[in-house]
Amino acid sequence: MVLAILNVTINSIFSILLTRLVKAIAIPSYSSLSKMTILLCIYGLVAIPWGLKTNFLRWDICKSKQLIFKITATSLIAPALIEEIFFRVSLLPYPLEQIQPNSWFAWSLLSLFCFIIYHPLNAFTFFPQGKETFSNPVFLCLATGLGIIYTLTYWQSGSLWLPVFVHWLVVVIWLLCWGGLSKLNFK
Repeated sequence: MVLAILNVTINSIFSILLTRLVKAIAIPSYSSLSKMTILLCIYGLVAIPWGLKTNFLRWDICKSKQLIFKITATSLIAPALIEEIFFRVSLLPYPLEQIQPNSWFAWSLLSLFCFIIYHPLNAFTFFPQGKETFSNPVFLCLATGLGIIYTLTYWQSGSLWLPVFVHWLVVVIWLLCWGGLSKLNFK
């Protein structure tokens, strides 16, 4: 009896997650792209000066073509695609689902909390070279701002692709231009 209930529950959860993923593959509208661009520009106007002031960011352009290619290619899958599928698509109700705004907001807070906590947990378990960076309060604040942007972008567009693109772009620029490689001890 318990196994039957557990099986039904697992099948229901899998069905919900698969439905959300299929819906989230939607192509975003131009309007969504415009709104995301505005959010990202506002974020940059705050994050870059603050990152420079706290010495978290420093201009350091990677010159290795091999490393540029590797970072550009792999960052699309991890962290961008994997994290956005989990933290946005899996944890958040699809934006067009019939759900009360307060419930969506609560799920958004849970998703954001998981996104923030994930970084130091990842560093202390699977990515030890990121311990210092991923537990740095400046990094965590910047990641929180980005998590909010990813969530708003997903909520507004209903598309996985905009948060994935923004996540990928921010990671690549940070690693290749703003000293992220040296912070994470990449060779």
